[in-house]
Amino acid sequence: MFYPIDDLDDPRVAEYRNIPDPELLLAHGLFVAEGRHVVRCLLASDRFEARSVLVSPAALDGLQDALGTHGALPVYVMAVERLTALLGFNLHRGCLAIGVRPKATSVASWWQEAAGSRLVLAVERVGNADNLGAVFRNALAFGAGGVLLSPGCCDPLYRKSIRVSTGAALRIPYAVDDRWPDSLRRLRDAGARVLALTPQPPARDLDAVLPGIAPGTTVALLLGHEGDGLSESAMGVADERVRIAIRPGVDSLNVATAAAIALYACRRRLGWPDLGSD
Repeated sequence: MFYPIDDLDDPRVAEYRNIPDPELLLAHGLFVAEGRHVVRCLLASDRFEARSVLVSPAALDGLQDALGTHGALPVYVMAVERLTALLGFNLHRGCLAIGVRPKATSVASWWQEAAGSRLVLAVERVGNADNLGAVFRNALAFGAGGVLLSPGCCDPLYRKSIRVSTGAALRIPYAVDDRWPDSLRRLRDAGARVLALTPQPPARDLDAVLPGIAPGTTVALLLGHEGDGLSESAMGVADERVRIAIRPGVDSLNVATAAAIALYACRRRLGWPDLGSD
C-alpha cells in the first residue's frame, strides 16, 4: 500500500522525525532499519515486525520485490529532498523502515535456541555501535547461534548498530542478562565451555586450548569492553582465559576483529553444524 507524502507535518510519517533520538524510539518500543539491505532483512524476518517503510522513488523501485509479499504494510514515498528535510540528515540510500521491538528474550529461551550451533558469543559492556554491529555481523558469518549481552552494551537495535551489522542483528538471537555474570555460570552448568578472550597473562593461546575441547561441546566466547577488557568477575566465571597470538609491542586487537579471528578458529576446530539455509 503506497502513499505519496509531501507534507512534512503529515502524521503518518511522524515517527520518522524522531529517528535521531534513539531513547525516544526505545521508549515507544520501536527501532529503525536503514538502507535497502537492512530493510530487506527486516521484511524477511520472522523475529521482528515491520510497522512501515519510508522510501525515495528510486529506493521504491529497488524494493518492489521485497514489498510484494507485504500488501498491508504502509509504504510512504517522498522525494529525496523532502525526506532529508523530514529526517534532519542526509539519507544516502533513501530507505528506512520502522520495526517493532518484541518482548525481551529470557536467557533460558535464548540458550535453548542458540546452543544447537555449538558456538555462542557473550559480550560484556561493548558500548560502541560500530563494534557491536560488527560483532553481530561476524557472529552470523561464522555460524554462532546467538549473542548474550551484559548490561552496559550498546543496543543491538540502535540504527547504526543494525546498519553496521548488515542486518545480522535482526537474524541472530540475542538476550540481555540483567544479573550478569550469573548467566555465564548457567552456560557452564548447561555444559558449555566458557573461554574468556584477554591479551593478559596467564591466558593461553586459543589454538592450544581448542583441541582439548570434547566433541559436541558448545563453546561460549567471552568478549570484553573496548578499553577496559573483561571484568574480573566475568573472567572468574570462565573455564579458561585465552588469547590470540599477536606480535610483541601491540597491546590488543579491536573487539570485533578479535571476535572474527576467534570465531574462525573455533569453526576450524569444531566444524560446522547443520545450520540449514541460514
